[in-house]
Formats: sequence, structure tokens, C-alpha cells
Amino acid sequence: MVNIILYIILGILVGFLSGMIGIGGGIILVPALVLLFGLTQHEAQGTTVALMVPPIGLLAAWTYYKNGFVDIKIAIFVCIGFVLGSFLGANLVVGIPEVILKKGFGIVLVLVAIKMIFF
Repeated sequence: MVNIILYIILGILVGFLSGMIGIGGGIILVPALVLLFGLTQHEAQGTTVALMVPPIGLLAAWTYYKNGFVDIKIAIFVCIGFVLGSFLGANLVVGIPEVILKKGFGIVLVLVAIKMIFF
């Protein structure tokens, strides 16, 4: 029961940050699931991808849309690519050893942080 409450709290925090600044799944949720809940990197990434299946961002997207901050055309085309890319990526990553996957994920996070902070 405690974990269920903690999962819900994590979801609220990640959802809040996602709605507020557009980040969540990869940058916050995956590390939280690994570091706080003991999931493997594969489990954390798979769980995060599974979260995207239902319309979790529907209310946040609607809010942005109502305020004129959504380009539907771009969203549709990126979504089409995302479907194909996520399928290809998932098929590739399941065969990668966890230690390599964790290091690669960490490198991406560091590069994104450097880019966001300094450029």
C-alpha cells in the first residue's frame, strides 16, 4: 500500500513538472524509478513507455492548446514518427546490457543539462 501511494505521489510530481516545463518521463521518471524504487534500467524505461499509452498528458495538452501553444500539424507528424521510432528503439534496447544502457542514459542526461544550462 505504501508503494502505491509513493507511485501516485511520484506521478503527481512528474505530471506537475511535465505540465509546467515539458519534462517528465525520461529525465525525471526513469531515474526516480531506478534510484527510489529499485527498478532495473530496462524496467524503468519500459514502465515509462507504458505510461505514454493512455492519454496521461491530455489535460496538460488541452490547456496548452486552449492558450494557443500547440502546433497540431507538428504534433501529428512527430507522433507518427514517435510510434515508429519507439517500436524500433524498444526492439533494439532490450538486447543491450543494463550497464551500457545506464551509462548511455546518463550521458544523454548530462549532455542535455549542459546544453540547457550553457547554450
